[in-house]
Amino acid sequence: MIDVINLKKNYGSLEVLKDINLTIEEGEKIAIVGPSGSGKSTFLRCLNCMEDPTAGSIIFEGVDIADMKVDINIHRRHMGMVFQQFNLFNNKTVLDNIMLAPLYVANHDLRSKKIKNMLIRVKNVFRKDKEALQDISKSKMAIKKEIRDHAINLLKTIGLEDKAQVYPSTLSGGQKQRIAIVRALAMNPKVILFDEPTSALDPEMVGEVLELIKKLADSGMTLVIVTHEMGFAREVATKILFMDEGQIKEQSPPDQFFTNPSHPRAKEFLSKVL
Repeated sequence: MIDVINLKKNYGSLEVLKDINLTIEEGEKIAIVGPSGSGKSTFLRCLNCMEDPTAGSIIFEGVDIADMKVDINIHRRHMGMVFQQFNLFNNKTVLDNIMLAPLYVANHDLRSKKIKNMLIRVKNVFRKDKEALQDISKSKMAIKKEIRDHAINLLKTIGLEDKAQVYPSTLSGGQKQRIAIVRALAMNPKVILFDEPTSALDPEMVGEVLELIKKLADSGMTLVIVTHEMGFAREVATKILFMDEGQIKEQSPPDQFFTNPSHPRAKEFLSKVL
């Protein structure tokens, strides 16, 4: 699904990511672990070009999304992102937060189709073989209802449908993060990127968020997770990436990584965190 080729990221003279190469297959669950400052979050943000790579390629479903000529917003529709700090809009209800992105994209696509149809009609005046018009049979109201129904169904799956009309400021940290995950799911992504999804939570709220991510993993969703939760990484991941000093020092299955890591730095790291 994703091929990372010779990826580099610099901030001025500071080299944060150093020639990273990685293949992520469809359905894989990748856990990225390592010490603070090793480049984990920067790497994750480069995967969907929230941070523009300094050099290298990120091939997502055959397209190099690191190429500045590519419209990254089209491809971001298929790459969900869940942040440490939830990033919910406090002036919008929970339901509005979930509906915001899919509604914006649907309305944008509808406008684009209408403009294209107008151009096709003009061109068809001069053509013998008429080009077919884009389908715009669904009204804005019908589209909004579909998106709303989908959002409510997602809330039901996490047991928070009663929170649809409340504002995020009234929710616990665990509830906010579960809403943030549902917001990412509302776009029907092909892969979800998690940037330390439990780091801002109280310890007693961590479990409910990890349980939801486990359900996503069991459903076959492709996941890339930066995490400090070693037990969770071992249970859920199909592959562990250990990063240090801007490089992937080791990548291996969880059992191998946690019982017999090959890189000395990985051994040192595990001796301190387990």
